[in-house]
Amino acid sequence: MSAAAPDVDFIDVEDLIRRFDAQDYLLDEGTATALFLALRLGRPLLLEGEPGVGKTTAVKALAAALGAPLERLQCYEGLAADEALYDWNYQRQLLAVRLSEARGERLEEADLFTERFLLERPILRCVRHKGGLSPVLLIDEIDRADDEFEALLLEFLGEASVTVPELGTFHAERAPIVVLTSNRSRDLHDALRRRCLYHWIDYPTPERAAAILRRTVPGATAALIASVTEFVASARALDLDKPPGVAESIDWLAALAALGAADLVPADALASLGALAKTPDDRTVLAEAVGNYPASGATG
Repeated sequence: MSAAAPDVDFIDVEDLIRRFDAQDYLLDEGTATALFLALRLGRPLLLEGEPGVGKTTAVKALAAALGAPLERLQCYEGLAADEALYDWNYQRQLLAVRLSEARGERLEEADLFTERFLLERPILRCVRHKGGLSPVLLIDEIDRADDEFEALLLEFLGEASVTVPELGTFHAERAPIVVLTSNRSRDLHDALRRRCLYHWIDYPTPERAAAILRRTVPGATAALIASVTEFVASARALDLDKPPGVAESIDWLAALAALGAADLVPADALASLGALAKTPDDRTVLAEAVGNYPASGATG
């Protein structure tokens, strides 16, 4: 039994880009095409890219653009079915046992594993969603989870269904909109990849990066935006533990603007470097780069 495709109303890729723009997310054409095809085909989408390029924010903007409910499952080492798929209400089961004993009745094991005691977690909640728009399910940073958790996802990703051994298999009437993100901290298994469409989100071009910064930090001067965009792009070529992404660029620009900087001068840049550098070694490297940066507004 296969679920129907999600009920979405994007006309084409350009419409999707316009609707994201209304949510203050400047979507590139490649990512827009990947999202559009995943929606139209009813397939999960795996988004990979360096940390801070906007993968998670893109999924949030998708839900907002559709006006659809968003379920977010943050992955981590040790994540298991009882937190992602379903669990049983053990306290309620114990209470039912005690009440039956008090009445002199006997509960069979099967009586304790019914829908009455079932707790829906994000994935099962999306599968059993009734009415309204298809929910958007964000499975965030899947590369942080264990191999075993990937295996738990295969039925859901391939068939939009979840099997609860005591109750049977639940099938989605309409496939939820599923997007997985990964920072590539480890390789994902082929079985998971085969069940998803795929797209790599790269760092934005300088022009798009400047447009994003203008949108998110409207109080910053044009000169400061241009300098920050240029410096961050060059910083990614340095030997850094954590190269700065779009999120760090936004934070740094906002910090500089808060200090009243009109352009990238060493004193303000060094004072606000904590928004860009995330390790002591990176701070040292970036501080040296700041000192060598030929800011147009530098006074010496």
